[in-house]
Amino acid sequence: MTCAARQEPRPPNLEHGGGSTLSNPVIAALRPGVFLDRDGTVIEEKHYLCQPDDVELLPTAGDTIARLNQLGIPVAIVTNQAGIARGYFPESRIPEVHARLDELLAEHGAVIDRYEYCPHHPVEGIGSYKIDCGCRKPKPGMLTSAATELKIDLTRSLMIGDRLGDIEAGAAAGCESALVRTGYGASITLSGETTPPRFLGVFATVGEAVEAWLHSEEDGPRA
Repeated sequence: MTCAARQEPRPPNLEHGGGSTLSNPVIAALRPGVFLDRDGTVIEEKHYLCQPDDVELLPTAGDTIARLNQLGIPVAIVTNQAGIARGYFPESRIPEVHARLDELLAEHGAVIDRYEYCPHHPVEGIGSYKIDCGCRKPKPGMLTSAATELKIDLTRSLMIGDRLGDIEAGAAAGCESALVRTGYGASITLSGETTPPRFLGVFATVGEAVEAWLHSEEDGPRA
């Protein structure tokens, strides 16, 4: 059984620039985007974080998201939240945590264009949350959902996270992917067997990963 991810759409960010000059309006509507894992990538990894006061931005995260905003590149958070499935905290805590994250990002002039989260777990879930869904990473459901809403071309986009499941989700969606050494990424060792297709590399921070992607030669510099 599959299901859609939970979505928290954001109001349009009218300050975003960018846009395409392609003549085909269907193609022109699609643009590259950046998908970010939340815990351990954008904010400090804290075991089953559910309190807004516990949210702390990781170094470079706020300024990096602001830079993407300025370039007109949409940014989506895609996060597994199995603490809901396990009954550790109610689903209502998610928008509260994200509201606090929005406040911290605003201090850097940064905005998240869309939040997607998966509250399920196929084994440990309780009640309706026990489901083998299509949104829990490493499946790509949250990325494809956000891409549809934000008119993102997945093949020109980047997924960044601190777990193998993050970069596997990016690969499954057709994106480039990058692993960061923050959070759980500090203890991950990649091999030829575990490195997914279109893997950009391993980076110390989300800022370094984005800069490498912006200046990668696959499609030419993006900035």
